[in-house]
Amino acid sequence: MKIISLIKSCKHKPHLLQLHSFLLRSSHFHNPTVFLAFLSRLALPPLHDLSYSGRVFSAFPDPNVSLYNTLIRAHSFRRDSSRRGFQFYHELLHSGISSNALTATAAVKCCAKMESLSIGTQVHGRIWRDGYLSDSLLQTTLMDFYSALEKGNDACKVFDEMPEPDVVAWNVLISCYTRNGRTRDALALFDVMRRSDSCIPDDVTCLLMLQACGSLNSLEWGEKVHTFVLEHGLIGSRRVSNSLITMYSRCGCVEKAFEVFRHSADRRDVVSWTAMISGLACSGYGRDAVEAFEQMQSEGVSPGEQTFTALLSACSHSGLVDEGRMYFQAMGHDFGVVPNVHHYGCMVDLLGRAGMLDEAYGLIRSMRIKPDATMWRTLLGACRIHGHAGLGERVIEHLVELKAQEAGDYVLLLNIYSSCGDSDKVMEVRKAMKDRGIHTTPASSTIELKGKVHEFFADDVLHPRKREIYEMLGEIIQQLRIGGYVAEISSEMQRAESESEACVLSYHSEKLAAAFGILSTPPGTTLRIAKDLRICVDCHNFFKILSAVYNRRVVIRDRARFHRFGDGVCSCNDYW
Repeated sequence: MKIISLIKSCKHKPHLLQLHSFLLRSSHFHNPTVFLAFLSRLALPPLHDLSYSGRVFSAFPDPNVSLYNTLIRAHSFRRDSSRRGFQFYHELLHSGISSNALTATAAVKCCAKMESLSIGTQVHGRIWRDGYLSDSLLQTTLMDFYSALEKGNDACKVFDEMPEPDVVAWNVLISCYTRNGRTRDALALFDVMRRSDSCIPDDVTCLLMLQACGSLNSLEWGEKVHTFVLEHGLIGSRRVSNSLITMYSRCGCVEKAFEVFRHSADRRDVVSWTAMISGLACSGYGRDAVEAFEQMQSEGVSPGEQTFTALLSACSHSGLVDEGRMYFQAMGHDFGVVPNVHHYGCMVDLLGRAGMLDEAYGLIRSMRIKPDATMWRTLLGACRIHGHAGLGERVIEHLVELKAQEAGDYVLLLNIYSSCGDSDKVMEVRKAMKDRGIHTTPASSTIELKGKVHEFFADDVLHPRKREIYEMLGEIIQQLRIGGYVAEISSEMQRAESESEACVLSYHSEKLAAAFGILSTPPGTTLRIAKDLRICVDCHNFFKILSAVYNRRVVIRDRARFHRFGDGVCSCNDYW
């Protein structure tokens, strides 16, 4: 019909409203098909006018299930309107109009936005009663709902009940696993899909897998996905190539990240450049990141907010104070990018690492936006590095005001007092932690061998090869002592009453991971370890000497950056 084509061609609300006036004066608006086309255009994105569409809907004398479905779906896009969408669903059920699978799908999406497990479970029961469980779209929506509410087991049950899950269902299951902290299970699903004749991974599968590989520092799995991408012609996707750059960067293979970046020259966008700059930044190649930023501009690609975050981070990790100041000033003046809390955080980190603590504190106090807890912790970390106890105390006060103090903050303050030799303050902070019931969380490190990710904690006794690992670690420490290694025991929180200081240090999670790696791989194999906290001074010294004594390359990703050890030195040049 010409009227429906005219409705679909309206791209702006004023034109649609003019058409609405015309339809009201004609008989066309009483046609349910025309009315549905108009309501869909008005209620759904990009116009998404829920208020006006609600008034239009209420004026129709005899709405059908399609009209209700459109309105419920329209309200499911936003959290603030989702409850109203569910009310339309409830109204439909009591109107005598028969619902269908699309109705239930839209209702489940509303429940997900409302974050209501109880209501969503009731809708699931209604779906089961009405016999809609064979609808694949509805089942994947249910999986996504349970996943969003961290009910991964329930999502898996829905998947298991599907007779022939399609690639969308598999992707939702992978997303569910990664969202609920089961990243290793998500990686295993990729192999299951590859061996399946009925469901081949698509580009979305590869995107999800690359994200999982990056978060787990799983290079072997990432290379498997890369091979699959090449074999199935998916490398032409800009999103896939950008994800490959990010994955390799997060796994410490900046060379391979650059190789993908170089081969994607015909489809680079600001995301591609930002991923490459970020990869160079976290690997300590600050000068190269700055050069990449300049080349990006010469090719006519405008930087965005995240580009400047990556650039300022590169300056921070490499001690490029003058360059960082220059780009921070140029953000708004030359590029029209208003600094946000992340940009200020990078500048605080830059100044703090360089020992300009008063300037960093002054920058925070001068900000027009409210500093967050992360920014104060960045400054507190700089106070620990430079032994500035007075400023550290003030930073803790700001964290207390934000009600955001954590165990790690008190650990940093303890280490500041310990490095200054202030035993009275050390005891005072220890007592405060005990009185407030503050306990530290053990750090963990992972290492990937033959496609399997092994996780270690400090003083770990859970690994099946623990006896061999501790024997190997003892042998390594003996060899390193001959090479000049001396345990660094300046960190107060690394001391224990029942064990010697050097012994406690030797059981850090990354050392156990390294011992396992040396035990399990041929000589000369590069060890790749990921740690969830910042590497300590003792472990940093340990790995520098290990890389020389054992002739091993060791790449460690801590919470902030990569450390690439080789021939007795680290890529960070001891600036971290």
